Amino acid sequence: MKIQHIHPWKVSYDEARAIQEKVSRMVEIKPLPLGKRVKHIAGADVAYSTQNNRLIAGVIVFSFSFPSLSIVEEVWSEGKADFPYIPGLLTFREAPILLNAFAQLKIEPDVILFDGQGIAHNRRIGLASHIGVVLGRPAIGCAKSRLIGEYTEPGENKGDKSPLRDKGTIIGMVLRTRTRVKPIFISVGHKIDLSTAVTIVLACTGKYRLPEPTRQAHLLVNRLLKG
Repeated sequence: MKIQHIHPWKVSYDEARAIQEKVSRMVEIKPLPLGKRVKHIAGADVAYSTQNNRLIAGVIVFSFSFPSLSIVEEVWSEGKADFPYIPGLLTFREAPILLNAFAQLKIEPDVILFDGQGIAHNRRIGLASHIGVVLGRPAIGCAKSRLIGEYTEPGENKGDKSPLRDKGTIIGMVLRTRTRVKPIFISVGHKIDLSTAVTIVLACTGKYRLPEPTRQAHLLVNRLLKG
């Protein structure tokens, strides 16, 4: 898979913030092209060991024919974290290993789901947005918790949702993916709009809280980390 090397990753705190400001202006929020059929969806996640500073990144590509998903490719990469743990700058810690995994892909996904934020970030450039720009692919942030923003609790049924707002601007959607189970936080990553992102996430969600692409990626990296 092609990766655009638009900036270095080994940078200082101030340089990282400046890069985020620059890359955030490259994020495109728009519907998928009219008539675009989503054939392959990928899920990506990163696991970290506090014992040895080890990171493992995994990407799983699924063939998508609603309502079924089947794994067609699985790649992973590991390495040491070079960037410190700083909330809001986690992409600089995780991206180099994650991009090493993406570089191994033979099948280019039409959409990528990340276990992390998209534009629901204080500088509008979470992991899904940043990596989406670097890869030049449609991307969606599927976070298990809120980073910023205010919302009212959505209804209890699967599919119920409420907007996530920051200073009056909608930056994501709080989505109930299972009835009477905690919602997840969906935000645009890159080259997609929020409505389409929510539709895709729901289409990829079965009996679990997390959409299957990121759930399987999460299981993969944690299994590798343990063994």
